[in-house]
Amino acid sequence: MLLDTLLALRDKGNTLIVVEHDEDTMREADHLIDIGPGAGRLGGDIIASGSLDDLMQAGDSVTGRYLAHPLAHPLDAQRVPPTTDRFLQVRDAHLHNLRHLDVSLPIGQLTVITGVSGSGKSTLARDLLLDNVRALVASTRRRNQPLPPIAGAAAISGWEAFDRVLEVDQTPIGKTPRSCPATYVGFWDKIRKIFADAAEARLRGYTAGRFSFNTAGGRCTACDGQGQQTIEMSFLPDVKVLCDVCGGRRFNRETLEITLRDRSIGDVLRMDVDEALDYFAAHPTVQRPLQLLRDVGLGYLTLGQPSPTLSGGEAQRIKLVTELARLGDWRMPDDPRARRALPQALYVLDEPTVGLHMADVEKLIRVLHRLVDAGNTVVVVEHNLDIWAEADWIIDLGPGGGTAGGRIVGAAPRRSWRARHRHRRAGRWPGSWRARRGADTGPRCQRESGHRRPGRRLDAGLQVG
Repeated sequence: MLLDTLLALRDKGNTLIVVEHDEDTMREADHLIDIGPGAGRLGGDIIASGSLDDLMQAGDSVTGRYLAHPLAHPLDAQRVPPTTDRFLQVRDAHLHNLRHLDVSLPIGQLTVITGVSGSGKSTLARDLLLDNVRALVASTRRRNQPLPPIAGAAAISGWEAFDRVLEVDQTPIGKTPRSCPATYVGFWDKIRKIFADAAEARLRGYTAGRFSFNTAGGRCTACDGQGQQTIEMSFLPDVKVLCDVCGGRRFNRETLEITLRDRSIGDVLRMDVDEALDYFAAHPTVQRPLQLLRDVGLGYLTLGQPSPTLSGGEAQRIKLVTELARLGDWRMPDDPRARRALPQALYVLDEPTVGLHMADVEKLIRVLHRLVDAGNTVVVVEHNLDIWAEADWIIDLGPGGGTAGGRIVGAAPRRSWRARHRHRRAGRWPGSWRARRGADTGPRCQRESGHRRPGRRLDAGLQVG
């Protein structure tokens, strides 16, 4: 519907410039400009400009490669979804437009909740599951306190399996320039200790506190460790400029005189993740979270990039890295009885692919699988079919939106979805979607360019066995 509106505006003689990762939008565009080849310092160049075919034939275009060769599912053919006989169950869910549903979500698996807009997905996942289970789990930490009442449902069972409940959303990870990826993920303290252990730092009696930009002593006094100064403009918005004392390096001269392999603590803050990985190769406690940041596609971020400058997608992936860093390399035992005795977390994500490039969606899928393989339960509200194809369990709400929604159209393991729900809207839609991509049919597809749309290999992820 949105594409129809854009095309109608174009047909009336208007010029539309759209910044978008959505594949349908790119395939309908009259002219494409691809910027890259990477992100951050690796980007900034025009890789391709022209038709869809021009983009797909550009050797340096990551976007072109994904358009020409879409993801084949499952991404990891060797991955076996964790087996479970436990479910998080909701009885008589009636919040907002939910029509007195009984819902079961497998514990220890990746569940995707999908459906048309307004069908009740976010109501079920966030307003009902997240809020209630979080309150129930929090109540167990308070002695001699009754359980809180369930809002929007008659009962919820199975929540006792969780010791933590988190929503991983796209809200900022910090509001001040002092907050940055290194401090949020938690490896900045380790870097400060490494510099405090340098020979010159020990000789001067410096401790790790000297290398903190949040406390007085080693930080720049002109900008209070922010690396920038704010100029008040009276009737205009305030302007932030680079600190003219420290040059944006956040620390005073004496602190910057301490170097490690010819780099000061201020230089480290200016490193991007990829560069820092090589620099801290001999320090596993620092290198591991850096590797995780690279794994989720954030290798271009600098360690000291102010949190307010991060996009919603970047902030969300940093939160996921923080959770992966907590898990370490640990995996759940194979014995189901041993699994029950171990604490688990419930993660809820609401449309995490919004704003993500197709390459980043692939990285996100692998992160979600790592969370599940470590024994956690992940619930994702999502329209993206690549996420669908990698789910362990799918719940489709609908059939329409608003008063026409709020019902369970289908719920089943992903591998048996199409076999069990061929007559359902969500069960048959991937097939028609795939066919539409395989051949230019339909009024919108009969374009003058005449390019054919390659099929998308969803069969392996959405059919039985």
